[in-house]
Amino acid sequence: MPIPDQLAHVDAWVFDLDNTLYPHESALFPEIDRRIRAFVGNALGIDAAEAHRVQKHYFRTYATTLRGMVENHGTDPRAFLDFVHDIDLSRIQPDPEMRRALARLPGKKIVFTNADAKYADRVLHRLGLAGAFDAVFDIEAAAWLPKPNPATYARMVAETGIDPGRAVFVEDLPRNLAPAAMLGMVTVWVRNDAEWAASDPGDAAADHVIDSLRQWLCGLAAEVAPG
Repeated sequence: MPIPDQLAHVDAWVFDLDNTLYPHESALFPEIDRRIRAFVGNALGIDAAEAHRVQKHYFRTYATTLRGMVENHGTDPRAFLDFVHDIDLSRIQPDPEMRRALARLPGKKIVFTNADAKYADRVLHRLGLAGAFDAVFDIEAAAWLPKPNPATYARMVAETGIDPGRAVFVEDLPRNLAPAAMLGMVTVWVRNDAEWAASDPGDAAADHVIDSLRQWLCGLAAEVAPG
């Protein structure tokens, strides 16, 4: 748990969405992963094994499978996102504790996601966090250029009006922390052993490594804004 002095300058809190604002144990992303593979297979007319290979190759090369599909096959991003995010969200539960903690943190709260705003809105409503954030900066706002592209971070900073030197960025993918660190943000890695995180290069860019965002935020909110 960071002491208040370490974050006394912070007036902006930037959060990834999937596997960050809810625990990765909710197993929501594996369903998205399966639908991505199905979309790739259907779009390219290939079997499941080849679709899996293409999917993971594009994820490693372009940071998202969507970007690879757009670059190499002219895929309509809206069609891709509507298909892969058409999932049951009942695996994640409302989190009133986190909502209270977010409300007590000073400054702006922003969701910064490689997903789209429509899906983000559904997830936030399911978590009971609708209205808890000042902005959602999504993949469409990023002109379909995903994290960790540095240009997307610069665009997010410009559009939200935050000072990166006074911001915290919270993520589950280590590689997405590096550009934030280069901008001067305090970086927090929500550690997990899921396949997509385990294949990342490590946590070198993280100022803080945590196992539970809820626990970290609740403790931090109690110290930053007691009473």
